[in-house]
Amino acid sequence: MEKIKVLLSVFGVIFLAELGDKTQLAVLTLSVKTKSPFYVFLGASLALTLLSFIGAYLGEVLTRYIPRDTLEKVVGLIFILVGIWTIFKD
Repeated sequence: MEKIKVLLSVFGVIFLAELGDKTQLAVLTLSVKTKSPFYVFLGASLALTLLSFIGAYLGEVLTRYIPRDTLEKVVGLIFILVGIWTIFKD
């Protein structure tokens, strides 16, 4: 039952975080441009699945060598820096 809670929690967070993001807009644009929504869906799904696997696996590997709280702080700092860079890049 605990694994189902993790699954549903991750699904909910990722689903809400990805609504209206640039990946979704790129998929929409490519679907309109190519007139091949199934293949756009398949390609996007494979890409996001691979990236999610890499992220999950890398997170598990990194926590073997870096304490979890340190890793969370580093990742949080990276998010902040990317946000600042995004604001000031132009």
